[in-house]
Amino acid sequence: MTDFKGIGSTGGLSYMEQLKGMQEKQLQEKQETTATNELKQEDFLSLLTKQLAQQDPFKPVENEQMIAQMASFATVDGITKMNDQFTTLNTAMTSNQALQASTLVGRDVLVPNSTGNKPAESGLAAMVNLPQALDNLFVRIEDQHGQLVRTISMGAKPGGEHRFEWDGNDEQGNMLPQGKYLLKAGGMLNGESQEFEVSTYANVNSVLLGQGDGNVMLNLDGYDAPMRLSDVLEVGKV
Repeated sequence: MTDFKGIGSTGGLSYMEQLKGMQEKQLQEKQETTATNELKQEDFLSLLTKQLAQQDPFKPVENEQMIAQMASFATVDGITKMNDQFTTLNTAMTSNQALQASTLVGRDVLVPNSTGNKPAESGLAAMVNLPQALDNLFVRIEDQHGQLVRTISMGAKPGGEHRFEWDGNDEQGNMLPQGKYLLKAGGMLNGESQEFEVSTYANVNSVLLGQGDGNVMLNLDGYDAPMRLSDVLEVGKV
């Protein structure tokens, strides 16, 4: 399991202090590993000198073979340096993404999940994606036990994305308790009853920075697991 450290809603060090400390730790670990495992140019030249000193004088190393060995080392050394540069670039991009994502804390984002977490005194907002125009769009809301608690008629809608809001009440106008609710959208399309894709809005609690995997994750209210920033479909207004 990937180890994540939360940034945004926790106390103690500020976001920038946590990010700086994480980068310094990664750099220190990389330097220690490099110092232990890396075959440097001086090591190669030392090996080459010993090879020349101990070669059979009647069968000396041919120029082509020596050039091939030097070219191979240069290629490996170049690839190693390139990998280091990509690692540095990846770390910088991840840090920049995390810095930008930190501004999402406390805001709502649209995620590809039809189950939303309803607050105690309000409802849910969601988005329906229609492949084409529909005469009458219906939205069904079910509780975590699968019981239908509300049906909303949205009328005729053209193709595309359509935002809708549920006030959190049941059919009798009673405010339902806090918890997870499933939203389903459907209607008659080409003479057949079909269901359509629904995405819900969720509040961002904190930002999670992965350990070198390039992923920035969001800890969302009501979600048991973090979601990748790249999976977010829309950022809600402040």
